[in-house]
Amino acid sequence: MEFIIYPKPPFDFELSLKIFLSNGFIRKYINNKFKQLITVNDIPILLEIESIGTVDHPELKLIFISNSDISEINRNLVLETVYRLFNLNFDLKSFYNEVKNDKIFSKLTHKLYGLKSPATASVFEALVDAIVEQQISLKVAHSIEQKIIKKYGSNLNIDGHVYYAYPTPKQLNDAPFDELRACGLTLRKTEYIKSISNDIEEGKLDLEKFRNCKDSQKIINDLCKIRGIGRWTAEFIILRGLNRLESLPADDIGIRRVISHYYCDGRKISSDEARKIAEKWGKWKGLAAFYLIIADISNI
Repeated sequence: MEFIIYPKPPFDFELSLKIFLSNGFIRKYINNKFKQLITVNDIPILLEIESIGTVDHPELKLIFISNSDISEINRNLVLETVYRLFNLNFDLKSFYNEVKNDKIFSKLTHKLYGLKSPATASVFEALVDAIVEQQISLKVAHSIEQKIIKKYGSNLNIDGHVYYAYPTPKQLNDAPFDELRACGLTLRKTEYIKSISNDIEEGKLDLEKFRNCKDSQKIINDLCKIRGIGRWTAEFIILRGLNRLESLPADDIGIRRVISHYYCDGRKISSDEARKIAEKWGKWKGLAAFYLIIADISNI
């Protein structure tokens, strides 16, 4: 099944994949084609996306493959997911206009023109990742996440390549506690993930409903009521899972480091200092931090 998608310009597809592929276990970039397996209504569907346009006139060719018939409802859900993954409807020009008088960003937005911040396919994926990544290095966290995905996620074999999807709440709810913990999780993190997965399966928790809430602070407050989620985790969830680009997880050491690198000569700064600096970015604090991370990775 093939579609042509027209993202809102500007959009640099390859540049926008740079951080998205940092944990490349479920996301691949092969022969200029992005590939990821997602699960839609329990059906594993492989996305294959290729850029066939330019940064100022972007076009994407989308093909999705499955061993099952794809209904019209599921087809529409796949398209919605693709738009969310790459934030294709977002107009970067409003962000560029906001930061145009910032000396740092006047350079970075030129160098990183067309960079959009990606998101996870579901809020649940962002939540589990955020819990896994609490107080450990990203290298260790990615190793744990890969073990969880490979052990519990759906998979699809296409032309001799096995693709893995992120586990659904049902798959992690059904996972034996000790086996899940053996992926490298602490006792508490295992409890948090199991409890949240169970609440979703029993209909006590609906993470996707947050997409309809315009008040990010209310979402953070509601998320913090869930056992295992504090402010740092909640801010990462709404940034990664909901693409709320005003969210700045200032307690994150990595984010404070890049802000300091570009604005404070590399000295150690506090969360409050980071938030104060970020005020100049208006409602685009999270997107600005993302640009700083990519600029740092790219040595700009």
